[in-house]
Amino acid sequence: MAVHVLRASQVIPAGLEACWAFFSDPGNLRKLTPPALDLTLCAEPPPGIYPGLMIQYRVRPLFGVPVTWLTEITQVRPLEYFSDEQRVGPYAIWHHEHFFTALEGGRTEVRDLVHYALPFGWVGDLFHPLLVEPQLKEIFAFREKAIAGHFGTA
Repeated sequence: MAVHVLRASQVIPAGLEACWAFFSDPGNLRKLTPPALDLTLCAEPPPGIYPGLMIQYRVRPLFGVPVTWLTEITQVRPLEYFSDEQRVGPYAIWHHEHFFTALEGGRTEVRDLVHYALPFGWVGDLFHPLLVEPQLKEIFAFREKAIAGHFGTA
């Protein structure tokens, strides 16, 4: 089983507090997910994250087939960092770290670091370059545009 890495970075023309408020609100996950994935939260989450928070939702990542995904927020350092891990879902491993850095001029850099592995060992890895990697790139491209739109830079 190969462990893959996805990195993304975006400079947002908003202060650290505003960026943290947006990203640490689990309800905004819908805004950051392409409509084609049909993300549906199974229960309304609280307005803020905390270690141990479990968020359950359904997505349709491939061929319209619904998949339940359960995420746990594992670490939180307000205004700096949080991480989430898939507990139930389509990946064998999914560990997503979010980093926030205040920049000059009231801007904030948001960086994502995702480590993930596919199920089914080498058979699952055959699908990585064909289906999974392109879809993840598409999701993060959508996310970048949604963030720019939310913060008024699109």
